[in-house]
Amino acid sequence: MSDSPLPGLGPGYRLTVEDSPAEADVDVLPHALEAYNEGRWPQHPPWRPLAIFLREEARIVAGLAGETYCGWLFVKYLWVSEGLRGRGVGRELMARAEARALERGCHSGWLDTFSFQARGFYEKLGYQEFGRLDYPPDHHRHFMRKRLTLPE
Repeated sequence: MSDSPLPGLGPGYRLTVEDSPAEADVDVLPHALEAYNEGRWPQHPPWRPLAIFLREEARIVAGLAGETYCGWLFVKYLWVSEGLRGRGVGRELMARAEARALERGCHSGWLDTFSFQARGFYEKLGYQEFGRLDYPPDHHRHFMRKRLTLPE
């Protein structure tokens, strides 16, 4: 960790750059941002975590983690163990996440995937690219979205 004073803020302030921040310190940020958002968008739907796991006994062999917020499902992680790939497990995890998102009032979903991961899989589920970043030397990060409900 490195720290330094920030000019113009007084002696009590210091700027720190942390490679392994404490989880409690990081948690300050979404809570403060949510309070700010509530002041400008009263009664907006809150962030809600979402996770779906496939377990073999106690061991997780596939899963999806993300969240819903203000009408959107965000899929942060989707993983299926090697031996279960190609057997409909990923499709079922996505279907369950989308169903739960609809229950929570979401209209759309979004996610990102690298070019060496599962872009084709998501396209088969109806996701379309809306942005792309280059990751040299020859990879891309694809940002994808899908409408879950009919437009009003």
